[in-house]
Order: sequence, then structure tokens, then C-alpha cells
Amino acid sequence: MSMQAVVYRAARRVEVEDRTAAEPGPGEVRIAVAFTGICGTDLHIFHGDMDARVGTGAVLGHEMSGRIDAIGPGVTGWSIGQPVTVMPTLSCGHCPACRRGNAHICHNLKFLGIDSPGAMQSLWNVPADLVLALPDELPLDHAALVEPVSVAVHDVRRAGVSSGDHVVVVGGGPIGTLIAIVAQREGARVVLVEPDPFRRSVAAELGIEALDPAAVDVIAATDEHTAGAGADIAFEVSGSSGGVETAVQVLATRGRLVMVAIHPQPRAVSLHRVFWRELELFGARLYERRDVTAAIELVATGAVPADRLISRIEPVAAVDAAFAALESGGRVMKVLIDWRELGR
Repeated sequence: MSMQAVVYRAARRVEVEDRTAAEPGPGEVRIAVAFTGICGTDLHIFHGDMDARVGTGAVLGHEMSGRIDAIGPGVTGWSIGQPVTVMPTLSCGHCPACRRGNAHICHNLKFLGIDSPGAMQSLWNVPADLVLALPDELPLDHAALVEPVSVAVHDVRRAGVSSGDHVVVVGGGPIGTLIAIVAQREGARVVLVEPDPFRRSVAAELGIEALDPAAVDVIAATDEHTAGAGADIAFEVSGSSGGVETAVQVLATRGRLVMVAIHPQPRAVSLHRVFWRELELFGARLYERRDVTAAIELVATGAVPADRLISRIEPVAAVDAAFAALESGGRVMKVLIDWRELGR
């Protein structure tokens, strides 16, 4: 059986390659991929920034939805045609993190789409225990957002957001916007800080207050919102040094700073502010299975308005245009690749 895959060749060069589909092995299922999302990590790979980890010939992608196409030996509980998504994290089960119940940050974690072939292929063999069922009524393009929503669910849970908390989210890309949505659902009063006017407009349409840091003194505005106390929680999602500074400065005494963005180089941090206000710092990486389960429900019920966040859907043949759209930084949130015409 023939299939196609998007293969990373070199910086800024991916190709659609014809392949022969393999039968699923023991403990695996084969998924006919419907949609694959392109995220910031995929863009970093596309730019060549992760060549030390991702070799040429890699198949990218980890945000996806699809249907069971074939079932490998020893696998039960699945049926052909069943709609599914994949939790793309494979843990070792025996390292110190796994033994402590933190398998999502396994010391030997393998991430599908980075360390092994990912979801940018029309037929994808994956371990059955990484697969989660989707509701039949959930549109598969919407379901492709489950993975980034899982990130937001985990981040909000990690921060301990509760009703009445004042929350500042620094960075209004897809993950920052999703964090704001999930935090508001927990009853928090949320302000999003984002310089891009399109992203601010998306937030406003979703009922999220959004500030332009070039036009508004964010620290003063936070003080005004909180009667001088400061924010209970700040999420740093911008990946910038200015974002880190803002996130630290807006926090109340014993406020919680949650680092969501990946900072590839060290950043200057006001440790005096951390000391003076007894701030707490949390890292938030990936998600657990319960986060994915919660994300499926949020997308399926419309609590996360996927249709408002999907900016473009491109066919596989136009994968270059899909990457270019996300790279442009223009009026784009989520970009999906449509594989359905290649499925069975």
C-alpha cells in the first residue's frame, strides 16, 4: 500500500515523499491521519535549529487527528475507522522521573515527530497505548488542536489556577491564547500581553482582555487591576527576555511564575524581586494523559473554540505554503495539513 510523508531534508526544505506503508507491528495500530498541525517546534526544526537532535530524513509532526486503519498483533479495544488522536510522548518507565510518577518528563523521553517518525504522513504506525479515542461527533480538524490544548491544561493545572486568581499571560500565540482560555474557565481574571494586533484581536473575540505592551504600561495596568497587589500567577509564553522581565515584575507577593516558553539561552532575571516578594518559579513542560483527556473534552464541547483558532488548512501538496504561512507571523494562529484525500 502506498502512502506519503513530509520529510525534513535541510533547513527550510521539506519534501513530500512516496513510501510503502508498513503493517503495524505487535502492540501497534496504524492510523490514517486526517489532519496534522504545525507548531512552533516544527518551525524550529524547519529552520534547522534542531539539527543536532532531528536528522535529515525525519518525518515531523505531533499535533494530529485521524482514524484507526489497521490493528497490530496483540492489540484489543480498537475498531477500524474509530476516530483517535495520539499522545506523542514515549517514556522509559524505569528512570527516576518515571518511578516518581512523572513519566511525562522521563529522563529518556522519546517524542514522536522529533525523536521518531511523526504524524506528517498519511499512514502512521504508533504504539496502541499512546492512542486516545475521540468522540464521534468531534470534527477531525478541530481534534487536531487537542495536543496544544493539552499543553495549556497542564500549564494551568501546574500553576494551581483557581477561581478569583489574577493571571497575566505574556505572549498571545496559540499556546498563550489557549492558556488564557483554560485559565478563564477556572474562574481566573486573565489579562493577555501581546504586541501583535491580529493576535490581540483574536483574544478580544474570545472574550480575553489583551494589552499591547508598546502602548500600555503592563505593570501599572496590573497594579490597577489588582488594587496594587499584583498578579497571583504569570505565564511566560513569549520566549523573550522582555517577556521574562514583565512576568516577574507583575507578580504579587508569593506570586507564581510559570515558564512555558522554551528559552534556548540564559535570561537575566531580577532575583532581588524573587527574594523581595518570595516569588515561586515553576517549569511547565508537556502534559500527562489526564491533561489530554481533559483537552479532548474541552475541544469536543466547544469550550475551546477550535474553529476560531484554525487560520488555514492546506493540502499535503502545499506543505511549503503551510510552513510559510506560520513562518510569516502575519494573521495566523494554527495551520493544519489535510491528509484525508490520501486516506483509505
